[in-house]
Amino acid sequence: MNQYYLIAQLPSLEIASETTALPITEERFYELCRTNLGKKAWNALSGLTLVPDRQNKKSGYSFIDKWNEWEKNFRLALAAARAEKLKKPFEGEAGACSGHLLQTVRQAVEMEDPLEAERYLTRVRLDFLETLRPADAFSETMLFYYALKLKLLLRIQQFDTSRGEDAYRNIYGSIMNGGAQEVKE
Repeated sequence: MNQYYLIAQLPSLEIASETTALPITEERFYELCRTNLGKKAWNALSGLTLVPDRQNKKSGYSFIDKWNEWEKNFRLALAAARAEKLKKPFEGEAGACSGHLLQTVRQAVEMEDPLEAERYLTRVRLDFLETLRPADAFSETMLFYYALKLKLLLRIQQFDTSRGEDAYRNIYGSIMNGGAQEVKE
């Protein structure tokens, strides 16, 4: 396979952060992978998402299944904590989370600044992803790790305070005024 060549030419994401430009675009990464991976690995890679399927369909790759299971449980714990904070019933299924993870989720829910909470949650995800990092730097699994890390870094870079405030005002104005009016301060 050409995966060795592919992995060798990928730029490092180690110094990438919320504020630095990423050394590769997601489109370019997938373009390289499409031409250098076998069908099974390509199908698994192209199906990777930050929002896993609720049915827990097995991917055929242990790494992806572990990520999907953890992310699903993390999202369920987050939804339950948000419902609890709003004093609303949570009718979703209970996820399997450690006490530490539940504490982490509650801490995020209690944050006053939604942007900081999202940044915090993304760092938690990146920390978990790091625990899954494969020892073999030239494996298909490393490409799955790389893809998820790239997706998480891109996601956090898309957050913009002014755009978020504008969206909030438009949605809130629409709800309060029965139309698409923006709420002014």
